[in-house]
Amino acid sequence: MKNEKGASSSEFSMGNTAQERGLPYVPDCYVVPPPCRPENSESESESSTIPRIDVSRLMTDGEERRQVVEELAMACRRLGFFQIVNHGISQSILDEALSAAAGFFELPAKEKEKLMSNDVYNPVRYGTSLKDGLDKIQFWRIFLKHYAHPLDKYIHLWPGKPSGYREKMGKFCDQVRKLSVEIMGAITESLGLGRDYMSSHMGENGTQVTAVNCYPPCPQPEMALGLPPHSDYSCITILLQSLAGLEILEPEAHGGARSGGPRRKIPTRAPPGVFSRWIAVPNVKGALQVHVGDHVEVLSNGLYKSVVHRATLNRNTTRISIASLHSLGMDEKMTVPDRLVNDQNPVRYRESSFNDFLEFLAKNDLARGRRFIDTLRIKN
Repeated sequence: MKNEKGASSSEFSMGNTAQERGLPYVPDCYVVPPPCRPENSESESESSTIPRIDVSRLMTDGEERRQVVEELAMACRRLGFFQIVNHGISQSILDEALSAAAGFFELPAKEKEKLMSNDVYNPVRYGTSLKDGLDKIQFWRIFLKHYAHPLDKYIHLWPGKPSGYREKMGKFCDQVRKLSVEIMGAITESLGLGRDYMSSHMGENGTQVTAVNCYPPCPQPEMALGLPPHSDYSCITILLQSLAGLEILEPEAHGGARSGGPRRKIPTRAPPGVFSRWIAVPNVKGALQVHVGDHVEVLSNGLYKSVVHRATLNRNTTRISIASLHSLGMDEKMTVPDRLVNDQNPVRYRESSFNDFLEFLAKNDLARGRRFIDTLRIKN
């Protein structure tokens, strides 16, 4: 058998990638540059650093709701990320969604190949890495992406196997969409826009994309990544994970003193000159992770920043995550509200839509570190 250690990305076709085949080494096309490797990142697991918010208090009125809205605002300003507990989605629905996801990835290759596609516009597609065989660096991931709202429009396109996938994943998607509207209501309230500012845009008329990710065991997890550093195009992303493996980037201004160690400039992070550290997000049973996306950064005119995050790998265990990305309708433009603009705080971002992001994704290699939000910033 030919040794593929020095293989290029083009030598691995969809359905025949290193991570799907369980190779006992990491081929060269999966090896990330030394400064970007997990072993050199000074990643730290600090559960006290990650805000954990009891969102059941959003269902109340008065002082208790004002307090949790302020907690969300602080998390959005400081990290662009927080965990939520007591969110109203039962543990059985979470467990069954993860079980359905794992069941899909355990299907024979011929079943999964029916959904294979590199076309980012497909409403349902299976693939590996980011764009299989096209990106210079490949990533140790297998994924299934499908649109999830309106659910009755898309669910019949989802995998028919394993048995129960549509029912179990559908329950999760429906519940997490309702939760996303509540979270966004609190975010817009914190910006002084009112809790209903985005409700129709994100609820009835919004877009929901579910990214079901599988990160198989990697023989050299210090050499590769499941996903490169990036931020999500969405307003918010709500993530369920089976194991730890998510890392977020925290700016030096917010975390330098806590770790006691020197900070390093992260080469995949803009803007230049900002020193940061990676923080490993702990996996708390029943908790969900909430990412601020590019479109909330636009909505807030830069007060809240979309979080840069990545997926690391495990040597012995498969990690499953389900990311539910929530945004406006496909062609609806996110703009900076007039009430957040004045002479001292001019408009800092161009308007954009979900379709604009898809066009960006189709034309760019995200492994090179360019982010969609970078194309939206206005130089004042």
